[in-house]
Amino acid sequence: MRIGRFPGAVAEGLAEVLWPTRCVACDQPGELLCAECRSALPWIEQRLACPMCGAPFGSLTCTECDGGWEARATVAALSFSGAPARMVTCLKDAHELRLAPVMAAALLTALEEASAWPAGDGRARFDASSTDAICFVPATPAALARRGFDHMELVARELSAATGLPLAPVLERASRRDQRKLGRDERAANLAGTVRVREDVSGAQLLLVDDVATTGASLNEAARALVARGARPVTACVLARVW
Repeated sequence: MRIGRFPGAVAEGLAEVLWPTRCVACDQPGELLCAECRSALPWIEQRLACPMCGAPFGSLTCTECDGGWEARATVAALSFSGAPARMVTCLKDAHELRLAPVMAAALLTALEEASAWPAGDGRARFDASSTDAICFVPATPAALARRGFDHMELVARELSAATGLPLAPVLERASRRDQRKLGRDERAANLAGTVRVREDVSGAQLLLVDDVATTGASLNEAARALVARGARPVTACVLARVW
């Protein structure tokens, strides 16, 4: 061990003794996500998922979207329940930053599976070789001030490192009302015009990532802003899909 890292290693060891790592899903000590909870994750089978919104079992007829999503394809790794919901909450609100690479690994797993299945335009839902960069739906100014970090930036950085694709933090958001208690139409109206692209993305093929897709309002607004600035239709990927 390098001497310079010794104090940090001691601090980490002491913290583990005082506050042992617990599974975010079942609260058992040992790992962030224990083997039993990993095996029970509600993975979405990509061949059966809606290629437009990522909802499970929507490949033929999707009841969760009207086909009008802005992204050319949306890949969702997991259903939003149990462990996935706890992962998102623990990263954002409990500041368990060690979950960022775990979430990135789940995104990558889903993207790799989705690369074997076509989007509505006939091309693969994800193709790393034709993707120029990864961007993410940014936190609002209020959320960033409250947490002190942008959780999706952390996840996107980990995904960038895992795929070798560059990270392009090109989006920023204005303040808006809390989305959680709003309906589908209210969410879309609440977000209209709140996402801005701060760099030139002309001709870029981008992978847009976020934590959860409910009505798709955040993804749609971000994808719309990117295309309006000249990007090619984006592929979106989320950790979890509400359906």
